Formats: sequence, structure tokens, C-alpha cells
Amino acid sequence: MAHIGRAERSTDVGYGKAEMAHEEIIHDHDMKVTKEDAMHVAALTEAEKLIEKKIRRKIDSLIMPLMNYIDRNNYAAAKLQGLEKDINLKGNQYELGLSILFVGYVLMQVPSNLLLNFSGRPSWYIGFFVIAWGLVSLLTSQVKNAGDIIACRFILGLVEAPFFAGVLFYLSKWYTKGELNLRMSIFYAGSLLSGAFGNLIAAGILHGLAGKRGLSAWQWLYIVEGSITILIGIVIVFIMPDFPHTWNALSDEMKHVANRRMAIDAADADIDEAGGMSQIKGMKMAFTDPMTYVLAIMYHGTTGAAGFQNFFPTLTKTLYPDNNTVALLLVAPPYIFMVIWSLCHSIASDKVGNRFWFFVYPIPIVIVGAFIFMFSNSFGPRYFSLFCLVFIFATNGTIYAWIANAIPRPPAKRAAALAFVNSIGNMASIWTPFTYTNADKPHYVVAMGINIALTGLAGIMAIILRILLTRENKKLARLEDVDAELTEADLAHLRRTADAEGIDLAAARQLQKGYR
Repeated sequence: MAHIGRAERSTDVGYGKAEMAHEEIIHDHDMKVTKEDAMHVAALTEAEKLIEKKIRRKIDSLIMPLMNYIDRNNYAAAKLQGLEKDINLKGNQYELGLSILFVGYVLMQVPSNLLLNFSGRPSWYIGFFVIAWGLVSLLTSQVKNAGDIIACRFILGLVEAPFFAGVLFYLSKWYTKGELNLRMSIFYAGSLLSGAFGNLIAAGILHGLAGKRGLSAWQWLYIVEGSITILIGIVIVFIMPDFPHTWNALSDEMKHVANRRMAIDAADADIDEAGGMSQIKGMKMAFTDPMTYVLAIMYHGTTGAAGFQNFFPTLTKTLYPDNNTVALLLVAPPYIFMVIWSLCHSIASDKVGNRFWFFVYPIPIVIVGAFIFMFSNSFGPRYFSLFCLVFIFATNGTIYAWIANAIPRPPAKRAAALAFVNSIGNMASIWTPFTYTNADKPHYVVAMGINIALTGLAGIMAIILRILLTRENKKLARLEDVDAELTEADLAHLRRTADAEGIDLAAARQLQKGYR
């Protein structure tokens, strides 16, 4: 979910700015990369490329395993383990507890992004909030009534919100634009795995710990998963390196190559010719760009259609109503299937060099799954429908990359658009929980119908975005062609760019070169 200044090629996440000193790049937030600096950055030599592969393997093996979502979905599992009965939830109080988390999550998005720009220690920043996330989850085991659980869920949303934005920022400091999409898909796969293994843990707790030491199964669930999350947060603080130039595990030569490859990537991807960009101007540019709103609606649609994940154990219980443990176990296979599929999907999208079709093809599959769940009664078709519904998760890696490709420079615009798109998208999780009512089970016709509508809306927005990008690319091709006669609209576009960047028309035209 990042935003880059060159229309459809790079994948910069837009958090912070690179500071370049000739060939070396220091990942800081004080300076912008200049065109003159970029001229000093050459391509990696063959020897350096071999070192780069070693660096990539090293950071992959340490950084990616630390990106976890272990207790993201434990509220849904807790419901199946007796949470509603034990704390006497009435009416739609369970749904309110689910919804309120995303109120806190949305409210914290923009402040978190601002804090990220001033954070010089991402390991401490991310680690602190992971520890806080785990602590709140652990203490949720002690709630006694509806007010307690609603308060805990709201606080959980506040401390959980910085994690996703923090990881986006962090990964952008270690991986080049061409590497980031796959790593983002791997990171998002952690969310899917949490849906699988979190519910497997819940099934084990329900079977083995329910009633132990006077605690219910759902209380043990929060204690175990909260403790694991706290431990991971502590590991992040003390083990996860901040930047390549500060990681003692790298030799001086490896640090040099790690910095150079990021310098080359920054010079190619997001270079301002001159001038600066205030946050206010960046916000104005983001909010006057129609693509910001198209992407926000797309993300709202896919996030809303994925809302069934918060009720997944409830849905599987409609297939196997007499055994809660089996219902929890049935959650895992669709998630595990989608982890494998989504990674292959992202790799193929990168190789083909296409976002639109990879975003669109899962949509009819999700719609078919919703219809099957609504109108079938036997176990086989209904369980198959859940495998269809999880295809909505295949769109996530694609839309993150597409946002990165579609929102133009400068960095201030990207940052504002990022916060807006992420906030609007996650607002879907505030209202969709109320569509899954007990009165509507076992087919949840209203919720599934809304999922169909939201998925279709996302598809329509994707078509509109494709039209907008095609039109923009034609304009860019004309601006790049030195023999082309520019229209008044073209000149107006260049004047706006020149004014925003503090450069002349010739330099503004140069910025369009090679960018689609």
C-alpha cells in the first residue's frame, strides 16, 4: 500500500526519505535524493551481484519470520469457546466488540504514519507495539462483561494499527522495489497462516486446557497467544536489525553492497529534480487525484468482502454443528490453500507484469462461493464454497502493489494517499460485522449478498482505474516524445508539476521519461 512517483513500475512504500552520499545511501529521514546524487550511482558489478544474493538470503532468513499475525483472529475462535456465554454478551454486543477494534485501528493510522517518519529505530518502534499488542491480548483473558471486552478491543486496535504500517516502512528499507511485492505477499501470508494455525491452537486449547486452573478455554487462548506475541515483540526489539549500515552481522563489504543496491534503486525509482514538497501540498495533491478515491473504494470493497474471516469458525460450525473442535480444525485447510495460491499468484503477477487481470480473476470465484454458501445445504458444496471465498485474499498482494504503482510522486503525496486508502479500506471492518447475525444462520444470506456486492464494486473500480491509467500513460508517452506537439492540457499538467516541484517546464517534462 504504497505510492510511487513513476506511474506503473516501481513499488516504493514511501515512508521516510533516503539520504545519499555519492555511492553510499544512509537510510534516514533528513534529505531527499537529488538527481545529481543519482548520477554517481552505478550498476552493481558482477562480484557485487553475488554478494547481493547472499545479503538477500540473510535478510530473508531473519526478517521475514519475525513478521507475525499470531493472534489476529482469536476473537472469532473465543466466541466458539464460550466467550459470549461466560461474560453474558447480549444482542449485538459481540459484533460491537469486533467492530470497535477497527475504530481504534483507523484512528491510529495517520498518527502512526507521522511517527514512522520520525522513528530512527524501527526495531524498537515495531517491537514496542507488538509487545503492547500481546499484553492487551493476554489481559483480555480477564474480562468479566461486555464493557470490559469492548474496551480491550478498542485498545487492541490502537496498538495493532502501527504494526502493518511499521512493517511496510521497515521492508522498504531493506528490499528494492522489484523485491518488495513478493515480500509483501509473504508478509500478508502471515495473516492467512494465523487464521489457520491460530484456530488449530484454539482447537488444541479447547481439547486440552478447558477448565484447567479454573479458566475457560477462551481465557487460555488469550493467555497462550498473547504470551507468544509478547515474546516475539521482545525478539524483534533485540534481534531485528534496524538498517543495513547498522547491522553488525554484515561485513563491511556486505554493508557497502547493501547500501549501494538501495541507492541504485532509489535513484531509478523516486528522484526529485529540485525543490521540496510540503505535507500540506502533498495532502492536497492526494485528495485531488481521482485515483486515490478509486483505490480507496477498491480496498474498502475487498476488505469488506473478507469480513467473513472474523466469523470463520462460526461458518464452519454450520457445517459441523455438534463438535466445536472439528469446526475449528475445518478453518485451517482453506487458509493453508490460499497461502500457497497467493504466493504463486504474486510471483506470476510480477513475471507477467500485470495487475488488472490478477486483481479481477478472483472476483467471480468469490461470488460463486458466496452463492453456493447461501443456497446449498450439504457439507461438500458448503465447505468447497469456503475455499472459493478465501480467493478474496489473493487480491490483497495485488492491490498493495497496484497502489504503489498508480499513485504518482512526490513522497508527501504518497504518504497522504497511503494513510487515506488504508483508513477507508479498513472502515469496512467497522460495519460488516453487523451483517453476520444469529438470526440469519446457517446460510447468512444478507452477509453473503453484501460480500457479492462489495466484490463486484471492487471489480468495477478496477476497471475504472485501468481506464484512468491507460489515459495517463498515453499522456506520458506524448510528453516523452520530443517531436510531439503538446496540447494546452499537457502544458497545464507540466506547469502543475513544475510548480509543485519548484522546477522549470523542461525539467518537469524530463520527469515523465521512461515512466508508465
